[in-house]
Amino acid sequence: MDEQQLIKSAIAGNEQAIVTLLERYEEGFYKIAFAYLKNEHDAVDAIQEMTYRCLKKIHTIKQPEYLYTWLIRILINICLDMKKKQARYDLKESIEIASEETHPLELAEVITELPMEQQELIYLRYFKDLKMKDIAQIQQVSEGTIKSRLHYTIRKLRGLLIERGER
Repeated sequence: MDEQQLIKSAIAGNEQAIVTLLERYEEGFYKIAFAYLKNEHDAVDAIQEMTYRCLKKIHTIKQPEYLYTWLIRILINICLDMKKKQARYDLKESIEIASEETHPLELAEVITELPMEQQELIYLRYFKDLKMKDIAQIQQVSEGTIKSRLHYTIRKLRGLLIERGER
């Protein structure tokens, strides 16, 4: 069976055809996921999630010639979502490590050295666990502005924590 027939069969619901296609593309999927996530375990997780989504939604494809492109787009979106979640956990982990190495009151003290706007940003994002869009609405600015302010604030907080550790 040629590839176009296989794709049409997969879209029609033939699970064996879907599995065959996914196996054909597996190496390319892995390379893409690993390039984004830099971790074998996370890359495999991303491919598994993409496979699940493919099985669930393959029937929605209208143009069979774009199946591979559709799968790649799903995989990239999953990788980007995983990276966002990882970045959020990295800051929480940095704060937890800092609080283990220093007294929790010392961490709070470092946060109070930040300007009030940055303190509010840390509080809303990491202690209240609000989403960027919710913080943007509260502060009446764009979500992109909140992201850049938060990025700057995190860098500044890390710098202050490192500075404290060297004293």
